[in-house]
Amino acid sequence: MAGLRGKLRGGWGRLRGRAAARPLLVDLGIALLVQGAMTMPFLVPRDPALPPATWGAYGLSTLTVLPLVWRRRAPLTVLFAVLAANALYRLTLDGPGQPLPYTGLVAVYTIAALSPAPRRLLTGLLLLVAVPAGVWLNTRTARELTFSCFVFAAAYVFGRLTDARQRAHRVEAERAAARERARIAREMHDILSHAVSLMIVQAEAGPVAVRAAPERAEAAFDAISATGRDAMAQLRRMLGVLRDGDEPDGSPRAPQPGLAELPALLDRVRGSGLDARHRAAGRVRPVPEAVGATVYRIVQEALTNTVRHAGARTVTVELDWEEHELGIRVTDDGRGPRPGAARGGGHGLVGMRERAAAHGGTAVTGAGPDGRGFEVRVRLPLTPAATEGAR
Repeated sequence: MAGLRGKLRGGWGRLRGRAAARPLLVDLGIALLVQGAMTMPFLVPRDPALPPATWGAYGLSTLTVLPLVWRRRAPLTVLFAVLAANALYRLTLDGPGQPLPYTGLVAVYTIAALSPAPRRLLTGLLLLVAVPAGVWLNTRTARELTFSCFVFAAAYVFGRLTDARQRAHRVEAERAAARERARIAREMHDILSHAVSLMIVQAEAGPVAVRAAPERAEAAFDAISATGRDAMAQLRRMLGVLRDGDEPDGSPRAPQPGLAELPALLDRVRGSGLDARHRAAGRVRPVPEAVGATVYRIVQEALTNTVRHAGARTVTVELDWEEHELGIRVTDDGRGPRPGAARGGGHGLVGMRERAAAHGGTAVTGAGPDGRGFEVRVRLPLTPAATEGAR
């Protein structure tokens, strides 16, 4: 059932997107639908005492519908044209009447949904004159006047509700775009800072190795090349989501790096001369792709900070698999937090907290055990439903 609802919602979303891209066709379809409703009184048998349903009357009723094709471009002008055509229909041929003022309701709805406040006010003043005048030309009864006021007021209210819903959708779309920009900025920061930091360390060590140990220099240059290629691959993979129309619908994209890529990440760090160790405790089990990517990025950022700032010789990455939580602990034996450093930390540390919070977890950074080195501690919930869904 949930899958069916998702398909229906997706189909409705695609239909709305196509309709938004072709507003003229939508307006033409609405005009044809209204014309169908206006045609019905001309098809049903009529009492001989009533005005005849002539072709001239039908043609004039069509003239009242035609302006609706341009309802988005000039809604107030369309309303004037509709009211004038209806008055002409009533004063001249006086053909079959309609149970509802279809064309006027569509025009009022459009003005309420699309027009600014001054035009909506002008529309209200116009209807205060036009509705009583139309009732006087027709039945001259309080019942028709009450009904007409009600349906026009309802059309206006529905138009304002449509405008409010569209504005809410625009605000939500802007917020979603801002969240996506922030996510991409975090990803790019993590990828580039990690790669550039390792490449700088290797490049600085290269000249010394060339003179002292040429074989180590060759390994350093190989590590620089491998780090650069990996960074480019991750950037292409991440920025692929920004391409519009480059891939057919449903074509799979390469996944973000996850737990399986942690050993390769540690190998690259070891290539910079840092002794990177990895420990795992508890029962290792599958996690959702998003959680795996978060673990990878957090460890990557922690290792990058160690390489760039810590002056450490050893760094240890520990994963503690508990029943309902995954603990991540990255510690080094470097110089530790800088005295007087900002409490919130730089973009990397803020990004760690944001990533952990996105999964309902926490991230804490500070001095390591006994005040030595630097430590990153992260807790991520692992619900049974999430781990089952990852299998």
